[in-house]
Amino acid sequence: MSKLSGKVAIVTGGSRDIGRAVSVGLAKEGASVVVNFLNDESAAQATLDEITQAGGKAVIAKGDMTKPDDVSAVVQAALDNFGEEIHVLVNVTGGMVARKTLDEMDFDFFEHVMRLNVTSTFLATKAVVPHMPAGGAIVNFASQAGRDGGGPGASAYSAGKGAVMSFTRGMAKELGPKGIRVNSLCPGMIATTFHDTFTKDEVRTNVANSTPLRRQGKASETADAAVYLASDEASFITGANIDINGGLFFS
Repeated sequence: MSKLSGKVAIVTGGSRDIGRAVSVGLAKEGASVVVNFLNDESAAQATLDEITQAGGKAVIAKGDMTKPDDVSAVVQAALDNFGEEIHVLVNVTGGMVARKTLDEMDFDFFEHVMRLNVTSTFLATKAVVPHMPAGGAIVNFASQAGRDGGGPGASAYSAGKGAVMSFTRGMAKELGPKGIRVNSLCPGMIATTFHDTFTKDEVRTNVANSTPLRRQGKASETADAAVYLASDEASFITGANIDINGGLFFS
């Protein structure tokens, strides 16, 4: 039997890169998956096609995870399509938006980055937990930047990811008595469009060469860890912020 047979999962930001890999990974293990997206419906459809062609079950659901009404609609899509319970929530939604120093940042930019990374995690968690039975699991996405402050111009992003790590610990304590586990992953240099956008090629090469495993990570490797944390195989792991960085940074 697959690890997640009979389970219902929501993946926020689930249409591309790590989110897509997580969505596909959960479906391959038997979960029925709601793939959330905001702007790129074609990417969400491609993720859905990959899942269904492999024999999995999924639907796509548009929604801005920084807006309570949109979050409620995504949760309702899970309930309407797959039943009354949601067993897994993976909060992938987030982003750097831009690299900006303190002098370059204004209030609106800082608040936007916080909403994208922290508020989205809070809103999805608050909306899903009333429908999550004992044995449920929440997997948040933080970042190595949340541990080490990130690279140049990433202070807002790193602060947001640090907040996700602390929120993970707090929710693990609060929801543990209900039988719900809460963990987060802290990826380092993973080969995705995030780094295509925000990290220069020479920096990526230097980081890879400085990593004990001498390479960047893959989205699928990060997804494998998320699937593990969502499954009963991780039934006594909660409140953990797990590094996935090839040994570049030890917490």
